[in-house]
Amino acid sequence: MSAPLLQVEALCAWYGRAQILYDVGLEVRAGEVVALMGRNGAGKSTTMKAIAGLLERRAGTVRFEGRDLAGLPSHRIARLGLGWVPEDRRIFTDLTVLENLEVGRQPPRPGAPTWTVDALFALFPNLAAMPRRPGGRMSGGEQQMLTVARTLMGNPRLVMLDEPSEGVAPVIVEQMARSINEMKKLGLSVLLSEQNLHFAEQVCDRVYVLEKGQVRFAGTMAELDADEATRRAYLSV
Repeated sequence: MSAPLLQVEALCAWYGRAQILYDVGLEVRAGEVVALMGRNGAGKSTTMKAIAGLLERRAGTVRFEGRDLAGLPSHRIARLGLGWVPEDRRIFTDLTVLENLEVGRQPPRPGAPTWTVDALFALFPNLAAMPRRPGGRMSGGEQQMLTVARTLMGNPRLVMLDEPSEGVAPVIVEQMARSINEMKKLGLSVLLSEQNLHFAEQVCDRVYVLEKGQVRFAGTMAELDADEATRRAYLSV
């Protein structure tokens, strides 16, 4: 098997004096969609922020394409081809869809799909219908799509999606699942945090289940589906 595109070992992270992550380990290979699952507060978003260089205090090893990311600021990590879509979207509400996309533009990247506005409009038809609409006049689901599209304009090799199905209409959830599967077909790697098991089953190859900042399960989606005890212990509400 090829070396992992993203490899995380013994990752610990803190907010102030409070330790949130405890020796988290995971990997994502080229063209693979991997889920981080767990209840609210399990450490999913913190794991992504630590990988992206957005936490002041962290320990452990994060390698992307074999390169150690220790000490790199978040903007340099992004320029290496590691994209992040935050749960709270953070679009520019006064800018139009097209202007938001331009903000994210980066040059083509070897080994990564090259995204154009037309390609993104094909991936997200909802956005194609409103190219000049300001972000602040879009629904939550449309804003979610715009945030993903803006990140893809950076031509990442791997994109991290934080709760892409959270708080949006079921029809948008289905469209998001189709879009992630299209990204996978193009060779893009995806790490997503998720609580919706049905959504994860539609798009993911493997899964890591977190509880209180620790990995409690690692395996394929089929293995998690067959492990009722793990689902009840760490995923049931």
